[in-house]
Amino acid sequence: MQKPKTPAGQIIASRSPRKPTRRSRYTKVELEEMFRRFQLQRPEPKGELEHVNPFTLVVAVALSAQATDAGVNKATRALFKVADTPQKMLALGEDTVRDYIKTIGLFRNKAKNVIALSQKLVDDFGGEVPMTREELVTLPGVGRKTANVVLSMAFGQATMAVDTHIFRIGNRIGLAPGKTPDEVEEILMRVIPQPYLYHAHHWLILHGRYVCKARKPECERCIIADLCKSKEKTTDIPAPIVELTQDIDAPTAEAI
Repeated sequence: MQKPKTPAGQIIASRSPRKPTRRSRYTKVELEEMFRRFQLQRPEPKGELEHVNPFTLVVAVALSAQATDAGVNKATRALFKVADTPQKMLALGEDTVRDYIKTIGLFRNKAKNVIALSQKLVDDFGGEVPMTREELVTLPGVGRKTANVVLSMAFGQATMAVDTHIFRIGNRIGLAPGKTPDEVEEILMRVIPQPYLYHAHHWLILHGRYVCKARKPECERCIIADLCKSKEKTTDIPAPIVELTQDIDAPTAEAI
């Protein structure tokens, strides 16, 4: 196909169509109401991984990959009583750490990472957990999701750690449709109303863990059922008994 020409006969370079930005299926007003309800339901949500300081939080989150929080807590209660600093963890040694966490999946590799990240904390950070994502992800066994959890829970920063629950909800209900956790994270950080952003990570995880479950979502218990745009939603879900402060069906509201 011949390229278009200017009146002077000069060839114009063809432009590739711009890839559309992925968007939430919800309007600003709907998003505001959705997270207002989450706040009413859990005013001060807490993570379920037990820890006593930023170091034990890093270890607990790293151990939670492909494991349940309950399973990790069971293993780390005894571990953290004897090793709640990188120095104490190094003193235990890999074999002993492995014995403490042997009930957790992939425990051999995780024990290596716990010792390696403890060593790096001592060598590069003076035994203190760094407060930036760029530094956290340099620790063995710590990826972006783990770093985001630590930044939020240990240092009070508004982040979005996209685990399996948040990834599922983002795509299932159209809140943040994305092919990768990074895509889902980018949309959520952009569309969640600022006043709710700090707690949103825990609200969505707990919602996915206990209500919007993977195999069978319990729509009858869902506090946002009437707002939900999932194709899997049970039909004829009534609005929950929550005082609405805004018109969630505002026809002029634009989707984000």
